[in-house]
Amino acid sequence: MNKPIPVISLYDGLTLPVVGLGTYRLKGNEGVQAIQSAINLGYRLLDSAYNYENEGTVGEAVRRSSVPREELRITSKLPGRYHTYDLAVTTIQESLYRANLDYYDLYLIHWPNPIQDQYVEAWQALIDAKKWGLIRSIGVCNFLPEHIERLVKETGTTPSINQIELHPFFNQAAQRTWHKEHHIATQSWSPLYRGNELLQNDTLQQIADQHSKSISQVILRWHYQIGAISIPKSASLARQLENISIFDFSLGEVEMSLISGLTRPDGRIKNQDPASYEEF
Repeated sequence: MNKPIPVISLYDGLTLPVVGLGTYRLKGNEGVQAIQSAINLGYRLLDSAYNYENEGTVGEAVRRSSVPREELRITSKLPGRYHTYDLAVTTIQESLYRANLDYYDLYLIHWPNPIQDQYVEAWQALIDAKKWGLIRSIGVCNFLPEHIERLVKETGTTPSINQIELHPFFNQAAQRTWHKEHHIATQSWSPLYRGNELLQNDTLQQIADQHSKSISQVILRWHYQIGAISIPKSASLARQLENISIFDFSLGEVEMSLISGLTRPDGRIKNQDPASYEEF
């Protein structure tokens, strides 16, 4: 029998499973069925975004599920074009209407868009939406420490979580340390990298063979042991099960160091640097 997914507590008290389901590109009835299969396997954290255009798909999967709503943790994200306060408030409401949900467990600013420079306004909208009961916990994605420091300085509210690009080719060690010092949880997007290069790595294959596991399982176990919440995406029932079957083994210190040592200065998948990248 597969072991249950452990949970962690954010600083505001919300609990999150350490592995969730990424839903990017899961749309329509096929997407609903894929998300339903994940819920049936034991997934309780579902990650979506306004710009994924699938909040309705996620909501429909939740409605079809026999798992009580309060046992699920559903995330969505505010897009860059709606960072002004009034637009952000309307967009949060629209996100809920699209999904036909009363609240989101976690709502994040998708990118800081520093050139546009309206992310503090957007953050204030999230703070107020939480006060109104529309969101249980608020956080950010792809924010650098200086962006978060400004949020805290100007609003007094610290994000509960920062979802960042994180995988063995870009291990974000300094950013993770900073998060820990400020009681901010780290969440990994694209935890398995997008492409086959990482899944064909000889070092990872040797470690996987040592544990009779797949490379994907070794990578996701690495995320778990560095304290990051991972959200691998898969529509395949077999792969969904594989991705949460990582709690019956552990990686040793040498193995963890070898995996972390795969990081590269230019390890970002699409060179999306939060210091300059602007999301639409």
